[in-house]
Amino acid sequence: MLPASRYSTKAQRCIRAWSTVKTEHACPQLYTALHRRACSSVAPRITTHYTIHPREKDPRWEGVEMERFADEADVVIVGGGPAGLSAAIRLKQLANEHKKELRVCLVEKASQMGAHTLSGACLEPSAFNELIPDWKERGAPLHTPVTEDVFSILTEKHRIPVPMLPGLPMNNHGNYIVRLGNVVRWMGEQAEELGVEIYPGYAASEVLFHEDGSVKGIATNDVGIDVFERGMELHAKVTIFGEGCHGHLAKQLYKKFNLRENCEPQTYAIGLKEMWMIDEKRWRPGRVEHSVAWPLNRHTYGGSFLYHLNEGEPLVALGFVVGLDYSNPYLSPFREFQRWKHHPFVAPTLEGGHRIAYGARALNEGGFQSIPEVTFPGGLLIGCSPGFMNVPKIKGTHTAMKSGMLAAEAIFPKVTAEDLHSETAGLHVPEYSEMLKKSSIWKELHAVRNIRPSFHNYFGLYGGMVYTGIFYWILRGKEPWTLKHCGMDAHQLKPAKDCTPIDYPKPDGKISFDLLSSVALSGTNHEGDQPAHLTLRDDSVPVDRNLALFDGPEQRFCPAGVYEYVPLDTGDGMRLQINAQNCVHCKTCDIKDPSQNINWVVPEGGGGPAYNGL
Repeated sequence: MLPASRYSTKAQRCIRAWSTVKTEHACPQLYTALHRRACSSVAPRITTHYTIHPREKDPRWEGVEMERFADEADVVIVGGGPAGLSAAIRLKQLANEHKKELRVCLVEKASQMGAHTLSGACLEPSAFNELIPDWKERGAPLHTPVTEDVFSILTEKHRIPVPMLPGLPMNNHGNYIVRLGNVVRWMGEQAEELGVEIYPGYAASEVLFHEDGSVKGIATNDVGIDVFERGMELHAKVTIFGEGCHGHLAKQLYKKFNLRENCEPQTYAIGLKEMWMIDEKRWRPGRVEHSVAWPLNRHTYGGSFLYHLNEGEPLVALGFVVGLDYSNPYLSPFREFQRWKHHPFVAPTLEGGHRIAYGARALNEGGFQSIPEVTFPGGLLIGCSPGFMNVPKIKGTHTAMKSGMLAAEAIFPKVTAEDLHSETAGLHVPEYSEMLKKSSIWKELHAVRNIRPSFHNYFGLYGGMVYTGIFYWILRGKEPWTLKHCGMDAHQLKPAKDCTPIDYPKPDGKISFDLLSSVALSGTNHEGDQPAHLTLRDDSVPVDRNLALFDGPEQRFCPAGVYEYVPLDTGDGMRLQINAQNCVHCKTCDIKDPSQNINWVVPEGGGGPAYNGL
């Protein structure tokens, strides 16, 4: 956690009280029993996590003192990414302009700001120009303006150059290559200067509700097994959820308020990234490279990026993105990434260099068609949680930031009203949804709405590129129809018997690497004294269905080696082993599991990856 001296006196009292209550309500005996039950090999069972099996229905919790310390704020923000921090900054800017007292608290599950942030990232600065116009003078870490744009269609051994015409979504003129974790850390500093109370290392695990059903706030997770400590409650007039892609709390809110009733299912991709220190002779600061096609087939959506940073050292950021609507259960996004690096157009940049960082995360690709309702009594959704990424641009930071700013502007007059009235105990702010639909976000996403789903055709990638050229570049997305996605990514896998296994080459240890050595570079760590945060709804499903029908795709789509099928001790079958310690919080398992049996829940705050400026 950041030094307490950087927070207000009230915030310091909050932290001290929180720690005291945690200790007073320890119940190690019960929690240890629950953990042992969770580790049982008996199948099937329902997970003991209380988002699936409420504690009030579990007799093992009867008579246990479950009181939590509670604190109140005007606004509570869940998630310290670009969206959450933009909302916090804008709220305090408005409060200072109008000379209003406004308490804004932000909780972030990473041990420090930016530690869980991973993106390409080629950043469009429009939102920064609006939120912090003097960002250059304030030292924002946007050091590398794009100087060169390269786009390619790759075959196994060759490259077909594609001209980057003005107006195409991936034209990066005026953008910056950044390390988004460093940008988030800087934004946290700006927020603190304005008086935002930031609490890194505390994970929001539960949504709290008033008796009328409106959102009351959030609770941080209970921690420990041998020494069980109760979490804390944070109550607010409005709670902003900016958890990022496929948020643990957003999943609950979608069901509670039926927020996805009038939109298509979200579709996702997994992005894998490495940072390399390369030979200075091969370094071209400001160069942006993107490619599509090989090593993926024409029916698998995806592509690559390779960005040359200009931060005093010959650094490049490179990565590979695979749409999670792929159909072959034998596909491994990680191994496709490693294979791509050996392409004759890519490998020369990396030869003689060395890899210094690795990470992965899921990203929203549903776009306009998949935007849910974003407001509900007591709260609202911002950023990548509802999914404001512009997929053809491969950019979502500027739209995430703008959504946070709009949320702040919609909330501020209501939470500071002298005569505060609400039909519910938690304030409902439908104005945010209205402002969103009139904003640049809506216009931008509507214009590109058909590009991603246009790839679902007989010609796949090539048909999608032709569609983009005709209907986006020429007509600017003004076609009078909206294409549909194919449905949930989890339902797109074909049975293993209908697919051809993929023969991946072995890593050479110079350009391509194995999975576990890669995970070691992510800095991932979870305290062992906690229940696993990767839970199963039914222990029998992995072997009986996923392994039997799909040859265990969990062991291939996970970018961190969390899931593996191992022989039973008796030697007469297999079982799924979950190495939760390896988890980099990408949530791909929760998204792509064909049985939707894996339930990713938030682990203790402070755990997970420790990305250093990814």
